[in-house]
Parts: sequence; structure tokens; C-alpha cells
Amino acid sequence: MALCGWWLIHFLVFTSCSAHDFFTSIGHMTDLLFTEKDLVTSLKDYIRAEESKLEQIKKWADKLDVLSAAATQDPEGFLGHPVNAFKLMKRLNTEWGELESLVLTDVSDVFISNLTIQRQYFPNDDDQTGAAKALMRLQDTYQLDTNAISTGELPGSSSTSSAWSTLTVDDCYDLGKVAYSEADYYHTELWMAQALRQLDQGETSRAVDAVTILDYLSYSVYQQGELERALEFTRRLLDLDPTHQRANGNLKYFEYQLAKQKKVEKVEEKEEESKVRQRRESKDDYLPERKKYEQLCRGQGIKLTPRRQSRLFCRYYDNNRHPRYVIGPVQQEDEWDSPHIVRYHNIVSEKDMEKVKELAKPRLRRATVHDPHTGKLTTAHYRVSKSAWLGAYEHPVVDKINQLIEDVTGLNVKTAEDLQVANYGLGGQYEPHFDFGRKDEPDAFEELGTGNRIATWLLYMTDVQAGGATVFTDIGAAVKPKKGTAVFWYNLYPSGEGDYRTRHAACPVLLGNKWVSNKWIHERGQEFRRRCSLNETD
Repeated sequence: MALCGWWLIHFLVFTSCSAHDFFTSIGHMTDLLFTEKDLVTSLKDYIRAEESKLEQIKKWADKLDVLSAAATQDPEGFLGHPVNAFKLMKRLNTEWGELESLVLTDVSDVFISNLTIQRQYFPNDDDQTGAAKALMRLQDTYQLDTNAISTGELPGSSSTSSAWSTLTVDDCYDLGKVAYSEADYYHTELWMAQALRQLDQGETSRAVDAVTILDYLSYSVYQQGELERALEFTRRLLDLDPTHQRANGNLKYFEYQLAKQKKVEKVEEKEEESKVRQRRESKDDYLPERKKYEQLCRGQGIKLTPRRQSRLFCRYYDNNRHPRYVIGPVQQEDEWDSPHIVRYHNIVSEKDMEKVKELAKPRLRRATVHDPHTGKLTTAHYRVSKSAWLGAYEHPVVDKINQLIEDVTGLNVKTAEDLQVANYGLGGQYEPHFDFGRKDEPDAFEELGTGNRIATWLLYMTDVQAGGATVFTDIGAAVKPKKGTAVFWYNLYPSGEGDYRTRHAACPVLLGNKWVSNKWIHERGQEFRRRCSLNETD
């Protein structure tokens, strides 16, 4: 079975009022790199212009410094020479005015104009917050410590890339502030502690000091029920700033609460500590299988037993001697036995995948999900990617891929949805979901008039350095992205009942750029291609 340094115009970055959702697509974020490169070129041109202006002023100042030093030694003798007297009049009447004009010349016009134009395409506050939450999502899913993220030493990363991918004290502090604004005191503590650790190691900060960080730390651990640590951080804060008003008030409060707590019997205290621990580790979660989902993303808990492995094979597949594949069959690999999940290797060419990405990129929009309550498509925090839809009529390559899917699967794609192309962003994911409409969603896909989603075809158009697997939480299966391969499975039993074992998720992308395209094939048109069964789970 197969961030982070801050640049000169940072204060302008988040003033854009239009929501671009840049963080949800690496493909769109690459455009920002070229925008920034253009701005850096413009900034360097401005710096050279300022340096040239200052050089002219310096030469004039140096010349006058020598002249005035000599002249003031014997003022009357110096001015006794008529040329010197004339030149003094000229300098003060004309040349100092010219110097004033030179000093007042604004050479920043071109840079400011370029910056103003580009600012309308900059990320905004929502993008920065979304990116921060994505980092914390990666931290939780892949059980990364803050130091590993701060130093850029992520699983699968090279030492070369890590050198550019470090977080400063200010970056760590900002991550902590995002967590704090969400009342996420667990991550607030982790990132404030990392910021403090880097300060203690001698790193300097332009925006924050130890007192501010300790203030956040003491409150975040207090909110998690750890009075002794809150007291410890407060005392350390007061060692640095004895006049800190809030810390002095907190010190008295924490000491009082701690004394009160110590009167409680030890047994009860242990029970309370256990409850606090449980509260920290298992917060209310809308996703009951999160633990299993994250384990599978880390490669843990996969139920691929030797017995199951013995039932998985690779083969050359011609789809019952299909004319296209009799001479050149496709490579088919079993990824799972029940439900049957197969992977087709080298199924789409590099050239065709690049064309699909080229067609989709200008049309990428925040990916949506089907709302069972309204029956409409809407964005969701549990799906972090951008997608575009490509119709067969738009380009021969799209039509070619549609025909390929029909030939390989034997299913009619005329009633299928358009080809959906998705590019995942920072920490991009799609949490556990079903592709088919359930019985509690009576209106699902009704407007299409083509029945339920009978099957899913998922094509991986890039390799992913780390993360980004497709995992099936009910059966404990994980399928890793491999460029040019496609995974296929049926969402419905032949009876038309939904196969709940196909609940699956796209794990957060830890390193790399994940592009996929998928085809959702519907029931209509399959009546004689996949015959119905009277047995509900046949």
C-alpha cells in the first residue's frame, strides 16, 4: 500500500477590507510572493534614490565644513578678498535655497504609488487569523511542539528550507494573541511560553517585552485551573515591574485562592486536578471522531492487518476488455478490501494535470460544503481549500479526463458533476464527511435531478512532502497523495443505500502544495452499468 519575519510595510498589510481567503490556497498565496518581490524591487529603487540624494547633501556639507572652518579662523581677512565676499552672498541667497529644495524633494513617490496599487490585493486580518489557526491545527494534528514550528524543523522539511522558515519572538507572541482572542488559553500558554523562551535565550523584540508576555501567561494558565503556575508567572512579572497594577492585584487574589484550595482534602484535590486535566485535554468538540481522525493523519491506528494485507493486490486492469485498454491496460492497486478502494497509477499525464491547474487557478474560490439544513452551498471552517469547477466543454483536456473516468470505471459520467479542482491552503484540510446525501438530507442534490452520488473519483495532481493523506475514519484506512494517481470508491451499495464506511477526510497539509481534482458520479445513467440489488448492504 502505497513565516515569518516582519518587513518594513507590515503595518499596511492588514488594512485591506476585501476578504480574499488567501490562506485557503497555496496556489493563490504564490502570487503574493511575486507581489512582494515586486514591492521589494520598488523599495530598493527608492532606497537608492534616497542614498543618491543624501550623497549630494553630504558632499555639499563636507565642502562647506572645510570652507567655514578656514573662514572663521580670520573672518575679516577671509572676507577681505572680494571673491570670498561675493560667494558668501551667493551661497546664502541661492545655494542654500537649492539645498533646501533638494532636502525637500520627495523621491518616494514611485514606491508609494506602487504600494498603494498593490495594497488592494494584500491579505487582511481574517487571513492572518486564519493562517495562525492553521498553524495551531497542524500543531495539534501532528503533535508538534512550538519549538519545532518556531525553528522550522518540521517532519519532511530540509535544513535549507528550515533556515528561512523560523518564527521570531514577535511572531510567537502574535500567534498567542490570536489564540487568546479566541479564548483558546491552551494555545495561548504554548505560544506565549515559546515567545518568553526565545526572549530568555537572548533574542530581541521590537514590539513586546517579558512583562507583557508574563501577563498573558499568568492569565492563560489561571484560566486552565493552574493556580500555582499562575502565581509563579505573576511573581516573575513583579520582579521585572514591581509597580504593575494588574499583577499586584492578581498576586493577592491568586495567593488567597491558593490558600483556600490547600484547605481542601488531598483526595479531593487530586480528583480536581484530574478533572482539570481532562478539561484541558478534551474540550467540547463538534467532531466526535477527531482523535481517530488525527491519529490516522499521523499514520497511527491504521487497521491494515496482515490478513487484510493478504487480500490486497496489484494488477493490470482492462475493465472487461475495454477497447482502449485491451492492449494497454491500466495499473490498478487495491488500497482497501471492504469497502473496495482502488488506486490507478500513472493514469493522467503531467501535461494534462498542468493544464487542469492552469485552467482552474484564475477561478479558484473558497471551497463550499452542502448545508443539510438549507440545502445550499456554504463555506465552512472545517474545509480549508479553494476550488473551481471545469465543464467538459471548456477545454479538450477536461473532456479527455471525463472520458478516461468513464472508460476506467465503466460508469456514465454524463450525469456526473463537473470536474472539481481543489488547491489546499496553509494547513489545508477537509474534516470527516460523507460524499453522498444521507436520509436526513432529503433535498440533497435534488436540484441536479440525477440522484445521489454513487461513486467518487479523486485524482492527486501533486506529491505532498508531509501530511495531506485521505483517511477513512470508520475503517481505519489512509491513502497517501501520489502525483498522477487516482483513487476510486463507491459511496452507495448497489441497493442505493449509503455506505457509511466511506466517511473520509483530507488531512491537513503539513508541508507542500496539494492539488487534487475529483469527479462525483451520480446514480442516473448507471441503471444498466451497476445493477441494483434488493439486499440493503449488497
